[in-house]
Amino acid sequence: MYALQSLLILASLGVNAFGATYSQSDSHTGTGFLKSFTHEAISDPTHGRVNYVDQSTALAKNLTFASGDTFIIRADHTTTLSSSGPGRDSVRLQSNKQYTTHVTIWNIRHMPQGCGTWPAVWEVGADWPNNGEVDILEGVNDQSPNQATLHTSSGCSMPSSRDQSGNSVGNNCDTASTNNAGCGVQVTQSNSYGPSFNSNGGGWYAMERTDTEVKVWFWPRNGNVPSDVANGETTIDTDGWGQPFAYFPDTDCDINSHFGPQNLIINLTFCGDWAGAVFDSDNCPGDCATYVNENPAAFTNAYFDIAWLKIYE
Repeated sequence: MYALQSLLILASLGVNAFGATYSQSDSHTGTGFLKSFTHEAISDPTHGRVNYVDQSTALAKNLTFASGDTFIIRADHTTTLSSSGPGRDSVRLQSNKQYTTHVTIWNIRHMPQGCGTWPAVWEVGADWPNNGEVDILEGVNDQSPNQATLHTSSGCSMPSSRDQSGNSVGNNCDTASTNNAGCGVQVTQSNSYGPSFNSNGGGWYAMERTDTEVKVWFWPRNGNVPSDVANGETTIDTDGWGQPFAYFPDTDCDINSHFGPQNLIINLTFCGDWAGAVFDSDNCPGDCATYVNENPAAFTNAYFDIAWLKIYE
């Protein structure tokens, strides 16, 4: 009786009384992305060799395509660029809604690949870095595995030992003191990114954010994926998902004060601060900007194919 009364009190206060159980608040498939996301025709904040186009241009040039359970966003792969002109046409989408405590599940069949590419699925607040950034899927130049990263203002770091399956590549999340590297964790599976991800038919990425932690999971296609994830069910329980590959606790970071309301972003840029900086060391040919300008056919496979996105709160 007292337990029931406690649950009712928690429910009346808007508290999730069932721990890691969430209900679906948004579901995006096919043309639904066009209604729920905005094409951002902006200058690339990462200084890439890219020209982000608006929705009408993206649709007219077939850089965005939606039909049934298929949603494609891609870069131009037919135009040779002038070195004095704008970068390669591509797409950057931002969700119209913002989220705080929530879970996202991304069912992705294909991600952009090719030397010079820098694709990402991530979340960011309006006042960067003070409202934080969570990178769920990100990499450059076809270099597997995937890396999940937090970028914050000062005073946020991660313990060197924590309950995750991935490998930490930095524990200080402060952008100012890490030259924007943040605190990253790499997946152990090679098929989590790039050509190997695509040849395996893709997979699922999921991210859970609360006031006290951020977790990121990856399951490859035909892998041991939880049924509520695979089916995009209306109610999910993250406690049944096993160990995340990336775990960011509030041990030495007040998650609630470092992360504000965030928009979801999907984008594809080229070269820039990361892909351009490591272009040679990633065994890509010549100069990154020149390669992107002069080799349009190299970006035939530079596209996202997203089956669906489910959001839970």
